Amino acid sequence: MTHPGEVTELLYELKAGNRSAEEKLIPLVYRELHRIATARLRAESSNHSLQPTGLVHEAYLRLTKLRDIDWQSRSHFFAISATLMRRILVDYARASHARKRGNGDITISLDEADDPIFENPEPEILALDTALDKLARLDQRQSKIVELRFFAGLSEEETGQVLGISARTVKRDWRVAKAWLYSELRG
Repeated sequence: MTHPGEVTELLYELKAGNRSAEEKLIPLVYRELHRIATARLRAESSNHSLQPTGLVHEAYLRLTKLRDIDWQSRSHFFAISATLMRRILVDYARASHARKRGNGDITISLDEADDPIFENPEPEILALDTALDKLARLDQRQSKIVELRFFAGLSEEETGQVLGISARTVKRDWRVAKAWLYSELRG
């Protein structure tokens, strides 16, 4: 069992150049990363070839390449992890869709996402990604809140901590962003 600040302390040590901190960090964060990956993949089809363990490993590999991150806290670590998982899932969906459609670049409008030709789950994640990018242009904070709550599974308090805002503001923006996304994705 870890005490609440142990992950944060190890992140500070890692930032300070202590490479042995990474060996201690992995077992502490793996279970939570796996939980996040499982939750994200649960929204995908049951025959999805990407498994939670693979998603965690790919995210962790990408995390290890981000050497210049100024880690702030455990929540910050999981927020960046969630962002990476989102990117991996979107990249995976694009590649999968490209293979099925002839390896071209993919552009999916929100209207196309409702088309029966897109009955597999990949366009759904692509449509969500497109909608989140659009939301980010309208309200960067709301987009980040959706990413942290939906992809990282952070609580309102943890999301507020990462963004430097109150949990009450997170709750309000989360509610507005969900309504906007619902409207945007349902057309």
